[in-house]
Amino acid sequence: MIIEPTAWLQALFGGILIGIAATLYLAVTGRVAGISGLLRAVVFERGPRLGPPLFFVSGLLVAGMLGGLLMPEFFGVAPAAPLSPRMLGGLFLVGLGATLANGCTSGHGICGLSRLSKRSFVAIAVFMLTGALVVAVLAALV
Repeated sequence: MIIEPTAWLQALFGGILIGIAATLYLAVTGRVAGISGLLRAVVFERGPRLGPPLFFVSGLLVAGMLGGLLMPEFFGVAPAAPLSPRMLGGLFLVGLGATLANGCTSGHGICGLSRLSKRSFVAIAVFMLTGALVVAVLAALV
């Protein structure tokens, strides 16, 4: 595996931006910025409560597109892959896992751990152990 010289800088920059966004969202709305919960609100909610989640999710999309357009080499933009049945299956499983865990890895890892949530500590342990198990099984099969 080759690590680009700027990979650590990209991770640092991204982490800082995510931390600032999550902190601002909590300060402004009093709610945690878990992406799966915000996306669920955008898709299923109506009325005035929809405003903050819609703005946050829209900001994620716009920032990602602008970053990719203005600095593609820094953001590591790759050509989009066509949706395949395998990718759709993976998307379904990720959504199912986020629903069962009451949040996605980013929500538990960034927002939950920073608030010392016991549920997030358990969720992250399960995510990490499951990931390690899947890697070990796939490595044995290849």
